[in-house]
Amino acid sequence: MNPTTQLPNYPTNQSVSPALRHFILFVDRLVVFVADHWLLLVSLSLVVFAGLPFLAPVLMHWGYTDPAQLIYMGYRLTCHQLPYRSWFLFGEQPVYTLDQLRAALSVDTDDIFFWTTFQGNPQLGYKVAWCERDTAMYISLLIAGLAFGLVRRRLKPIDWRVYLLFLAPMAIDGTTQLIGLRESDWLWRSITGALFGVGSVWLVYPYVEAAMRDVQAQAREQWRKAVISQSVISNQLPD
Repeated sequence: MNPTTQLPNYPTNQSVSPALRHFILFVDRLVVFVADHWLLLVSLSLVVFAGLPFLAPVLMHWGYTDPAQLIYMGYRLTCHQLPYRSWFLFGEQPVYTLDQLRAALSVDTDDIFFWTTFQGNPQLGYKVAWCERDTAMYISLLIAGLAFGLVRRRLKPIDWRVYLLFLAPMAIDGTTQLIGLRESDWLWRSITGALFGVGSVWLVYPYVEAAMRDVQAQAREQWRKAVISQSVISNQLPD
């Protein structure tokens, strides 16, 4: 290639500092990496996000209450954390009803703040930092995402109307519980949450995969131009 050849988007004059050229290459490499490994990065993020709520009761059980409190406080922004709708670890049962908790604690209250801030005790165990439905939602997002990796280039996104069928059970279960018509149980919360997670992956991930393939192609081309541009500039510099 002629050393004076001009390449689009990348100036080839000596006014461009070496630091800027290296930064351009770094950004292009980073974009290519994210586009190539987006599913892995999302899955690892879900492992952390879905794992921390289970770490909270483990820390409470072993006496590390301060870091456990930080997890409970952080996840309170995403979930009501009502103990009669949450999983428990290290206790007599994995789940409790409101009446069972009232009897065990000798209290008779419906105060939401009291129940939200109750994290457990050595007898009952300690609650996971989010509810049964959220647990099912995020774990199913993780598992369905890993399964998507096996068929990522073949799976087509579902129609949005089909997606509504995945959402309907959760909407019905949650709404009837919210307005007081009934109290759901751990099984229905888990099933409806899992349907939401699987449906969301099926709808969204194929679109993300297609978009990332386009990003890969564009980023690799930009990276190629940047490498060539750096070579051209190096050839122009005096010995």
